Amino acid sequence: MAANQALSAEGSSNVVAISRRQEASSAADILARAQARASELNLPFTGGVTPPEAWELFNQGAALLVDIRSAEERKFVGQVPNTLHVAWATGTALTRNPRFVRELEAKTGKDKLVLLLCRSGKRSAAAAEAAIKAGFTQVYNVLEGFEGDLNGSQQRGHANGWRHWGLPWIQD
Repeated sequence: MAANQALSAEGSSNVVAISRRQEASSAADILARAQARASELNLPFTGGVTPPEAWELFNQGAALLVDIRSAEERKFVGQVPNTLHVAWATGTALTRNPRFVRELEAKTGKDKLVLLLCRSGKRSAAAAEAAIKAGFTQVYNVLEGFEGDLNGSQQRGHANGWRHWGLPWIQD
């Protein structure tokens, strides 16, 4: 048993060492994949990242993560800790925020690497397009969003999305 624990501990430290070596190039690799996705899909913004890729970029400090869901969604559904918030739409009717681009610029500037997160990746795609049109230079959509797509039972969080991937989140 002790030998297995020692091997396990040794294996864990090797995995950590490999992971740390990969971090140096992972941001560039992630962004290259995200830009390739944008090109393949003819997206009108810089790129699309998966939730695990977004977490890696955010966790490394390589990008700002901006949750564009309404304050109500963040409060009642959950949110990623330490993210910025600029609502794309507000209230229960999700009325479009006419100040979105100005508020985003005030919190991020136009030249920072910005990842936009919504419920399923659809509103954040529209927000990313609006930001690019307003002169932002590095805006990425977090594909799948916080809750992900609807499954066959019309429920979110089971097929994909931030929470599905087991990434960090909190709830008020």
